[in-house]
Amino acid sequence: MRRFTTISEFHEFVQLPKPQHPLLSVIDVGTVPHRYGQEPTSMVFDFYTISVKRMRNVHMKYGQHSFDFKEGIMSFMAPNQVFSMATADPDEEIEKSGWVIYIHPDFLWNTPLAKTIQQYDFWDYSLKEGLFLSAKEEATILAIIRTIEQEYCSTIDRFSKQIIVSHVESLLHYADRFYHRQFLTREKANHEALERLETLLQDYFNSDNLVERGLPTVHYVAECLHLSPKYLSSLLRVVTGQNTQQHIHARLIAKAKEKLSTTNLTVSEIAYELGFEHLPSFSKLFKAKTNLSPLEFRASFN
Repeated sequence: MRRFTTISEFHEFVQLPKPQHPLLSVIDVGTVPHRYGQEPTSMVFDFYTISVKRMRNVHMKYGQHSFDFKEGIMSFMAPNQVFSMATADPDEEIEKSGWVIYIHPDFLWNTPLAKTIQQYDFWDYSLKEGLFLSAKEEATILAIIRTIEQEYCSTIDRFSKQIIVSHVESLLHYADRFYHRQFLTREKANHEALERLETLLQDYFNSDNLVERGLPTVHYVAECLHLSPKYLSSLLRVVTGQNTQQHIHARLIAKAKEKLSTTNLTVSEIAYELGFEHLPSFSKLFKAKTNLSPLEFRASFN
């Protein structure tokens, strides 16, 4: 695996001229010489990557998921995330276009974005959960990138950093907005994900070995649905108003209510059967979600 601690190192690896700024680079993807073989080249960067590109005959693997860029996609990677790239077919010509921005965290030092950049959930999405832009959205994004490139290629002065950072912040705001649109407009995929989530949780809480398995985690649920945890929570928050953890709790409370109202099990026994190791944790969660203690709910139901 190749680790690139500086943007200059990566430029040298892909045979590009040194970046105009040691902590920032704006690259036209079409100008990057081909360096990928059939065997995946694993890499990790110590800097942020923002890209809008189309690439034919290049496969990229990020986490456990492979992806190709035939459709054109906007994607994001934070520092220390491992990915790999390889040629899909050695006999087929590689076609690529678009832009990539590399930003070292040190470039953001002493700016408001340094504190807020990690608040954007899409840094933790997988590549297959990239942002599919409409033509109008792509034009908006590319216009901002070209403005950043123009400033990047200009003479560096005391205004350069703040101007570039402000445009990067605009880029992230637009990406956030367009992701929100994507969650709303991809109704079929979202509906299917929601259905699979409900089935998964229902089957989980109806299983006979909750005591051994314990409560389902957000990571477990996302993995079963083949989505990244952050993407699943973001999707659910937009579509239903609740994140993944809240959906888990809702299904848990529904099961607890069922047991409280239809069985003679004690509250301790119910908590244990639902995967809780400690009764106070169950009682506290139940009251937070229903405004009643388990015993109060049972009494009110009766």
